[in-house]
Formats: sequence, structure tokens, C-alpha cells
Amino acid sequence: MKISYEREKFLEAFHHAASVVPSRSPKPVLKNVRLDVSREGGTMMGTDLEIGVRVELSGLEIEEPGSVLLPAGQMMDILRESKDEKLSLEKDRSGVVVRGQRSLFRLPGEDVESFPPVRTFQEEKYHEISTSLFRQMIRRTVFATDMENPRYALGGVHWELTEDRAIAVATDGRRLAKEEGPARSVGGHTTGEASSIISVRAVQLMERIFTDSEENLQIAFRENDVLVRSPRITIYSLLVEGRFPRWREVFPKTPHPVQVELAAEPFYQAVREAAIMTSQEHRGIRLTFGEGKVVLTAQESDLGESRIELPISYEGPEMPVALNHRFLIDFLRVLDQETTFTMAMKDSESPVLFRTQNNYEYIVMPLALQGS
Repeated sequence: MKISYEREKFLEAFHHAASVVPSRSPKPVLKNVRLDVSREGGTMMGTDLEIGVRVELSGLEIEEPGSVLLPAGQMMDILRESKDEKLSLEKDRSGVVVRGQRSLFRLPGEDVESFPPVRTFQEEKYHEISTSLFRQMIRRTVFATDMENPRYALGGVHWELTEDRAIAVATDGRRLAKEEGPARSVGGHTTGEASSIISVRAVQLMERIFTDSEENLQIAFRENDVLVRSPRITIYSLLVEGRFPRWREVFPKTPHPVQVELAAEPFYQAVREAAIMTSQEHRGIRLTFGEGKVVLTAQESDLGESRIELPISYEGPEMPVALNHRFLIDFLRVLDQETTFTMAMKDSESPVLFRTQNNYEYIVMPLALQGS
């Protein structure tokens, strides 16, 4: 193999492929990125056996096709530290040689055939969804997963795909986030009864890598894995085992009697101010909705007390509720500042429902009220 390439473009592609390379592994070959080059172009691949990334390359100057394994750590450092606009890469008997205008690096070579295969997207049944919506669905749900148990059903984002809709849901048992939007089924693809939970690590990787809002993505769930493809990048991931809870049963069957409309930016600021007097052990904020205002209070014996008033358009009966301030902040920080949402309550002990105008929904279990 012998090629030349623009360093910056090669670095971007290599960064994507290397993002799943494990720092520690009983299989040393996984610490490499595989590069395959034909006369038509190149493909980079990285995997840890649970998640795989394929990146299609263009713009290579190809003198001789071939395949090579590149040590992820060393190659990444070369691409980052080099000041050359253009580099060349050549495979010889001793390994790999990377040359710049003023630099030369020799890297060890490993057997290409020992690198495990990384799945390609060859599905005839899949859903098509806009990249911007897909990333928003991840961002608005992933924070509600059970981060302490990533290998179980609550440790991932559950997906349901119908003929013209995509739904993403996440819960840790104390709160639940749901986002949905339009998606087009191709070839009759649906999630059906099969497991459709993508791990936190995989969806976070997808949100980071798929950034072109002008593109559409293709997503295909299979029995044990999922493939997501953009025009240039394909990500493969094993699915999280287990059955996701019956999340629809969490939502109230009838509307809650207390409905309060709030603006995201000022409410977010008020929550953050009140949270100054909370701690790791005491995360609760008391919200008391009264005529024309909501009062947010927090008290911690070692820190002190906070009391924040926020004017709102509410004329109903007084309604107190205590909530984990971190759960509130997680929800509010994924909203645009100009967003308005409805906070619906039945009483101080029932789940609180937050809903935006575009049907993004978030449910939080309240804490026990302390004091009067």
C-alpha cells in the first residue's frame, strides 16, 4: 500500500474510527484502526467487538492499494502533532512508514487478517430519519438512563419505529424522558417485539459523530444489533439485553388538574439559584405554586437556605411539590432558551409531567415534602 492524503481530513476520519478503540483489551489487535484502500477509495474501521465504526474516505492519492493496521494511539498523535498539510503512508516489510515534508515515523505492522470484521450496512429494510431529529432524540432522553447499570435494560435508550414515526424513551426508574418525531419506513422495517435498546455509550457516540444536519440517516434494527448509516459513516452496535418497562403505563390516564405554563430560561435560572443550597445528600428543592408566582426553596443545615421567587401566570390553588434539582436541570438544559412547557401535577405525591409544545415529555417522581 502507498497513499498520500490531506492531514486534516485524514485526522477527522481517523478520530471517528478510533473513537471505539479500547485502551485496554485482552485482544491487542483491537488497539488498531484498519485501513483498506482500493482504486476507488478507502475505508477506515475500528471496533471493540460491541461497537464498530466504518468511515468511507475520499480524496486519497492512491499509488498502490492494500490494507494495513494502524496503531490508534501513535497514529492519532502523529496526525495531531504534525504541522504538514499533506502526509504519505506506505506499508513495507517492517511495518508502516508515515512521511511528512520534515518528518518520518515508523510504526509496527500487525497481521491485517487478525482484525475482526466490522459490519457493513447491507439492509433492505430500514428507517430513514433526519440527522438533526435523531441527535435531538438522543440528547433529550439519554440523561434519564440508569448510568450505574449500563448492561441492563434501563442502561440504554429504547427505540420504537413504526411506519412513519420514531420514538425514543429512557428511564432509570425515578424519571422517564420520551421524544418522538417523523421517520420513514423502507421495506416494511419496524422494531416489532424484538429488543431495541441501544446502549448509552453507543447513542452518545452516534450523537457525536453524526453532525451534518443536512443529511438523513438510515437505521436498521436486527435481532441482536443495530446499524446506523450516514452517506459516509456507518456505526454498528450490539443491543442491550433485557425487556424495557411498559413505559406507556407511567403516563397519567387523565389530565392532571394543576397545569402551569413556564418559560425554560427563567425557570432554569431560578432552579440553579435555589440549588446553591443543596448537597449530594440533600438534592431536593421545594416548589410552591401560588397565585401569580412559584417559590423555590432549599435548605441544608451545613450550607444554609435559599428562597427564589419567580413570577408566573398561575391563578390556581396553592400546590407544593419537592423535586430532585438535578432531574430538573437535566431536563431544562436540553431545551432551547425560548421554549415554553407545561408542568402538570395531581398532588404532592404523584408523578409530575413536563410537556413541551412539540410533545417532548418528561416524568419525575417527587420527593417527600419536608416541613410546612
